[in-house]
Amino acid sequence: MSRLRSARATVAAAAAITALTVVPTSAATPPAAPEPGGVAALLTQLKTLYQQAEAADEAYNATAQALTKQRAVADKAGSGLDRARAALDRSRGAAGALARAQYRGTPELSGYLQLLLGDDPERAVEEQHMLARAARGNVATRARLVSSMRHADTAVVATRTALAKQQQLAARKKQQRDSAEAKLRQVEALLAGLSPDVLGRLAALDRSGTDKAQQDLVDSGALGPQGEAAKTATPTAAGAAALRYAVAQIGKPYEWGATGPGAFDCSGLTSQAWAHAGVHVPRTSQQQWHDLPRVPLDRLRPGDLVVYFPKATHVAVYLGHGKVVQAPRPGGHVKVSPIAANPLLGAVRPDASGTVLSPAAYRPPRLPVGAGTGSDADL
Repeated sequence: MSRLRSARATVAAAAAITALTVVPTSAATPPAAPEPGGVAALLTQLKTLYQQAEAADEAYNATAQALTKQRAVADKAGSGLDRARAALDRSRGAAGALARAQYRGTPELSGYLQLLLGDDPERAVEEQHMLARAARGNVATRARLVSSMRHADTAVVATRTALAKQQQLAARKKQQRDSAEAKLRQVEALLAGLSPDVLGRLAALDRSGTDKAQQDLVDSGALGPQGEAAKTATPTAAGAAALRYAVAQIGKPYEWGATGPGAFDCSGLTSQAWAHAGVHVPRTSQQQWHDLPRVPLDRLRPGDLVVYFPKATHVAVYLGHGKVVQAPRPGGHVKVSPIAANPLLGAVRPDASGTVLSPAAYRPPRLPVGAGTGSDADL
């Protein structure tokens, strides 16, 4: 993971540069001026790379979860194989004892002849019952041996299948990690070749794009009434707790695959926020979008999860008033952003059946100074 940390450090440094006031260079060393449309193209390229890296991150998280579950399956299969082998050994031992007893024994008269020729008919009847029971026991011993052999064969197949699946998941996890590393190295190389002037123009273009997207969303009415006309939405008690947790993480760095407490990726933040509130939600943004109840954007309440991009590769916690708390991208930090900072897919609600707090009972969390500084989108 050292290459990931190195890439993140470079990206974070570049992000810090874009946050500063750009000082024009001297006339003797003018910055390289991109061709017309070049800055916009760079912005698109950077966003694409970041989004691809985050998609690989979410895929990695999903595979890591699947691998954990598969290891449990493999362990269970291995335990089943151990039990099946032990049962087979016991059955073979009993069958061997039976075979030895039969080898050492002498041919026995039939129960009918013993009854006719014996001096004690009652004893002969009792011996007949004992012989019949022994015969049934012999049959049961043989049946147990056959059953144990079948169970052992089945356990061997199950264990081999589970281990093969585990190996496939481990290989996929490595491939997804390598993919994310490659995307971050591309970002690192791209940012390293940009002048402070171009970085400043990229940041300005990013901000103006976000502002326009947010205004267009508000104007469309998709969020419902905003501003003074907006009706204050209130969360459930769990939603309020999840939001308080998310707000308390503002300023902590985005880290690939992290679930806190010192750093987060996007779904690491949302899953931990709701876990802190006592509600389990899936680990990845795709699982959260797939498994949790959908909610229209004009009915959002604080604590809901807002999901982005066509493949649900990014997620944030709704703050209220058209804003979210999110871990935006590698090199960034947890912050408050406009809800339209990234292309919206929809929203989900982890506590759809919860009781909403009254306006008098809900107090929005206080935001720290600088909660909204830094890049909002996947730039």
